[in-house]
Amino acid sequence: MARIEDYALIGDCRSAALVSREGSIDWFCCPRFDSEACFAALLGTRKHGRWLIAPHAPARVTRRYRPNTLVLETHFETEEGAATLIDFMPLSGHHSTVVRLVVGTRGKVTMGTELILRFGYGAIVPWVTRLEDGALRAIAGPDMMILRTPVQLRGVDMTTVGEFTIHKDDTIPFVLNYYRSHRPVHTPLDPTAALQETETFWRDWSAKCRPAGPWTEAVVRSMITLKALTYAPTGGMVAAPTTSLPEQLGGERNWDYRYCWLRDATLVLLGAMNAGFFDEAQAWREWLLRAVAGSPGQLQIMYGIAGERRLTEWTAPWLPGYENSAPVRIGNAAHSQLQLDVFGEIMDVHHQARRRGLSTNESGWEAQLAFLKHLQEIWREPDEGIWEVRGTPQQFTHSKVMAWVAFDRAIKSAETFGLDGPLDEWHTLRDEIFEEVCTKGFDAELGTFVQAYGVKHVDASLLLMPSMGFLPVSDPRVEGTIATIERRLLRDGFVRRYDTQDTDDGLPPGEGAFLACSFWLVDVFIMQNRMADAERMFRRLVALRNDLGLLSEEYDPRAKRLVGNFPQAFSHMALVNSAYNLTRREKPVEQRAQAEYESPEGKAAE
Repeated sequence: MARIEDYALIGDCRSAALVSREGSIDWFCCPRFDSEACFAALLGTRKHGRWLIAPHAPARVTRRYRPNTLVLETHFETEEGAATLIDFMPLSGHHSTVVRLVVGTRGKVTMGTELILRFGYGAIVPWVTRLEDGALRAIAGPDMMILRTPVQLRGVDMTTVGEFTIHKDDTIPFVLNYYRSHRPVHTPLDPTAALQETETFWRDWSAKCRPAGPWTEAVVRSMITLKALTYAPTGGMVAAPTTSLPEQLGGERNWDYRYCWLRDATLVLLGAMNAGFFDEAQAWREWLLRAVAGSPGQLQIMYGIAGERRLTEWTAPWLPGYENSAPVRIGNAAHSQLQLDVFGEIMDVHHQARRRGLSTNESGWEAQLAFLKHLQEIWREPDEGIWEVRGTPQQFTHSKVMAWVAFDRAIKSAETFGLDGPLDEWHTLRDEIFEEVCTKGFDAELGTFVQAYGVKHVDASLLLMPSMGFLPVSDPRVEGTIATIERRLLRDGFVRRYDTQDTDDGLPPGEGAFLACSFWLVDVFIMQNRMADAERMFRRLVALRNDLGLLSEEYDPRAKRLVGNFPQAFSHMALVNSAYNLTRREKPVEQRAQAEYESPEGKAAE
């Protein structure tokens, strides 16, 4: 099995596939990101489904995306010749299609293809027949695939194989279409025209991206990746296109990330607008409005890409997991957790949208009033927190800070835009939460805010306190917290979320460094005017990207490998924000903290 960093992403803004350096598509869910995979070798072996196109002879492999696109080129050099495999997914909107073009560039190359379709996450062998026009059709229940190519294919042991020789300047196409099995088959597309249209779409789209000095290339690639993780029909963005890539190789911290987290709301909104993509920001905000509509007491921390609420978690026992990292989980039980921070995100994203003219002043205000009323009743409760622990709920400091953010942004929205609300009541609640966090969430003996009330350890989410406007970065308590995180969680040059030995998160200890946390430290360094430290860490993080500019959720410094689901939206959006923080006068890290709150203790000191 290939390393996680050896995969490339192709997609059509509805679904996505991962392609290895060897030319094998080892993961493909269609027709949506969260559909059942028909290629699942990523989480098992070739028998669980893959599609390989590669030379028979040993080859030197190089690859790239065509500039500013999601069109992948994998170049094979052999002794006899050279060929390029072009992989992409047209953005037709009708059905999921994977196009693979083999182009001869020198001499001749003998190549082979092996197609193993296994629906239902590698569990279901389809029935394969040949259509009148020579295309292969594979059907199992509701799913159908049609493969068209001039290459002669044959069946061997439930596998479709073929051999061919590609000569210089020749092009041999392979086109794989997904259909619902009861639907008619569409007219075959022209793969050459589809390539031109797909390349034009991505180049035109990425041309809108605002520059970020020396980091422009990294920002453009990250924004293309984020666009590819967005479900075009609804505007929802998945956290990643994969499930169960482990946070620790061989471990059980394996989660399904093919859903949309409310926690990402403000980061995505501001990041998209800062980069110049206002249509995407608007689509994301509208997805959010639809997803959270309903009773505040039924608010979830994540939803399906169309706003689905039932994300029942189960395991696929026939899949051994990536490098035997079991279990393989489908669905995500965390959707039913209480995580108070999402209330702060909801209020903040609407406030930021109003400030930037992305919505009318009163848009969604009645629903927000209902959410605030519910939060008023539950903010004192313990919760599972930003890291979605599966241990005992706790009084997490970050959760309380975000409850504070909810009422703070309500006050700012009401005062700035003339919206009606119980301002006196909100002021009292905001002050009460502030006092409690500063009393119970701060350990005077250690000189730091702590992960949860009454504990002695820290959490990287505390790095977000100054950017949220809770306290300025110059406050001695914040300075002490940053210093403690550097001392305790900054290991091997990267920031850990928390010490899994200290925290009862309901799982065995051990995981990689969560990359977004290290970007948060970059942003804090910038706020502290520690520019050399910020640039040094940012360069270290950018260097972790694979050869195509992609990042996963975490990094294992000892194994020197990317781990966790891949590519990860949170990591790429954090990269974009940090890049703009380093290169712009108006810094994204300061946007949420503008008009910082004047604490009760500050008033008293006057």
